[in-house]
Amino acid sequence: MAVPKKKTSNRKRNQRRATWNRKARLAAQRAMSLGKAVLSGRAKGFHYPMDDADEEEES
Repeated sequence: MAVPKKKTSNRKRNQRRATWNRKARLAAQRAMSLGKAVLSGRAKGFHYPMDDADEEEES
C-alpha cells in the first residue's frame, strides 16, 4: 500500500539548490573564460573551424 513520503527539510532543499547554483556558476565562468581566450587568441586546447566556405565564395 502507498505511504506518504516525509517532507524534505528546508536545510536539505537549500543545500541542493546551493549545489545546483554553484555548478551553474562554475560552468558559466568556464564558458566565459574560454570565450575570452578564443577571442584574444590565447586558447591552446580549443580548436574551432574557420569559415572556409565564405573565403571560397569570394574568390
